[in-house]
Amino acid sequence: MPSTARISKLLVANRGEIACRVIRTAQRLGIETVSVYSDADRNALHVRLASEAFRIGPAPASQSYLRADRLIDVAKRSGAQAIHPGYGFLSENTEFAELCASSGVTFIGPPANAIRDMGIKNTSKEIMERAGVPVIAGYHGNNQEPQFLLEQARKIGFPVMIKAIRGGGGKGMRIARSEAEFHTQLDSARREALKSFGNDDVLLEQCIEQPRHVEVQVFGDQYGNYLYFFERDCSVQRRHQKVIEEAPAPGISPETRVQLGEAACRAAAAVGYVGAGTVEFIMDAKEKFFFMEMNTRLQVEHPVSEMVTGVDLVELQIRVAEGQPLPMRQDQVRLSGHAFEARIYAEDTPAGFLPTAGRVSHLCAPAAEAGAVRVDSGVRSGDDIGVFYDPMIAKLIVWGPDRPAALQRLCAALRDYQICGPPTNRDFLLALAGHPSSRPAGCTPASSSSTGTACWLRRRPAHASWRWPPSASSCCAARQATVGLADFRLNHAHREAVHFRLGDGPGSKDAHLVVEASPDGLLTVHGGGEAEALRVRARLLPPDERGRRRVVIEEAEAAQADSGSRLSGFDLFLEADGSALSLFLGDRQHLLQVAPPKWRSAVSGAAAGSGSGVRAPMPGVIEKVLVSPGQAVKEGEPLVTLIAMKMEYVVKAPQAGSVAKVLFAEGQTVAKNAELVQFEAASS
Repeated sequence: MPSTARISKLLVANRGEIACRVIRTAQRLGIETVSVYSDADRNALHVRLASEAFRIGPAPASQSYLRADRLIDVAKRSGAQAIHPGYGFLSENTEFAELCASSGVTFIGPPANAIRDMGIKNTSKEIMERAGVPVIAGYHGNNQEPQFLLEQARKIGFPVMIKAIRGGGGKGMRIARSEAEFHTQLDSARREALKSFGNDDVLLEQCIEQPRHVEVQVFGDQYGNYLYFFERDCSVQRRHQKVIEEAPAPGISPETRVQLGEAACRAAAAVGYVGAGTVEFIMDAKEKFFFMEMNTRLQVEHPVSEMVTGVDLVELQIRVAEGQPLPMRQDQVRLSGHAFEARIYAEDTPAGFLPTAGRVSHLCAPAAEAGAVRVDSGVRSGDDIGVFYDPMIAKLIVWGPDRPAALQRLCAALRDYQICGPPTNRDFLLALAGHPSSRPAGCTPASSSSTGTACWLRRRPAHASWRWPPSASSCCAARQATVGLADFRLNHAHREAVHFRLGDGPGSKDAHLVVEASPDGLLTVHGGGEAEALRVRARLLPPDERGRRRVVIEEAEAAQADSGSRLSGFDLFLEADGSALSLFLGDRQHLLQVAPPKWRSAVSGAAAGSGSGVRAPMPGVIEKVLVSPGQAVKEGEPLVTLIAMKMEYVVKAPQAGSVAKVLFAEGQTVAKNAELVQFEAASS
């Protein structure tokens, strides 16, 4: 029998942007909200938005957000009748759905049996075959013996996709391109799957090179009714995780669109699905599609479906959980315009998209426009991006009457998005959105996602090809005015020398500048070093209503003009201690640091030693130490396994040699560039 109890108080068993997004819809519906938080999230935005908030444990997810017993306890203590799991964490956990049911708490999601059947990928593929949904060739059996799996991989033919049978989000997924690397990739996939889902069983599939990832948003109610809210194209990915999504999928025929939707509804009906779900397909160039998996939850990218249909999917989830039937027929679900979503991550793109961490010192998002521009985020200026959770900072969602208009609006919104602190993928997203492959109506940015990514990394190395422009010198002048002169009234011209560094990596560049500030507020810069033969006159404007500072260039002379000399102005952000500025210049964001005195660099360099150690490429937690002091290793041999923000990274020996000392133990947290292993190269 359908459950028909109205929900007046809702516990949101998640964090970050999805918790904030669910809370806002619930509040609009007049529903009281309860949030939960770990020690790391004590001051997070989702905690502030909810009516009540309860601590559930320390920072590691295994001790907080994955503790089903504590979530049920909070629901009972707070009087919440229902739990919304968001995505990730326990959203696709069968045992949690069953625990909610046995505790008398409504789980806003599908029945436990549907989660079980669709969450185990080999089982779901068998069900799909019986339901007449196309399935890709592979091995989905129970025999998990490594040698047997290798034999199956040989039968399928390399390259082979190794996928954890539980979970999603690219976790526990590896590609074995040859027999020689099969066992290494299998072990890596299993370790990550066990860490993420508590189960290391895998399946094997034929790897389709450069496919389109097309998924369908489906909904079912408690009365056997099913709807599809059209498809999304999620082909733009890195590390098997989506970064730009769009709806509808561009270039597919109306007939294929209907076939996709009907196949997705058959998939949902086959398991008695209730609530929001996403059926994912792989599509080739001829629009032939194959079932990949079903995510039995709300997807990260659900806002693009909301933008093109005008339906609040979270509200629909709540209504269905209350026992209400779906409020429309399929022919009443209208498709209007085109939408894009870009995920802004804290990550070091030039370093291979490695997660980053740190405090967000400045965040200024584009202004929201009803039905046109939307920003879903759980991060504010002053918040810390830690190593325990996913590094996504925000989702930037835009709509346009057609695809070109939506793509243009996406680029404009990305340019208007300012964030300082940990490095982000904002510039990368702009490059992808502006890449020629993203413009034709029949293509997605990812139909050449790997190509686009590779081109970006080749064309836009961090700071390496950027000359010191007049705009940067104006920025330096503004820094001196802001830091050194803000509290004084100038009766005479002020003159000061300063040494700046562009960037903080191997490609960083130096410039020696002389800044003059006149009583009328005009700033003049004379350059030396990288900025030699350069003279700029500029004026720093007061902060606008969004806290942005703008520099207006009034005059610029340079020996070598570049794009910076043609700018009339730009935005900047100055760190509170005056140590660095971020310059927002067109499609790029640049970091300008005040270089330390040479004597300080010399002292710190001497104290650091010879620098022969192997260092952490990203902040994280030591998952496994694979070597011991005195051990001889070969070039490329694994030394340490590092986990950061749900990503596993294996640190390898840079060359043959021996381990002198291991500096961290398993379970310890390390900073980026921390020395992990002292290493002695083999004598030649």
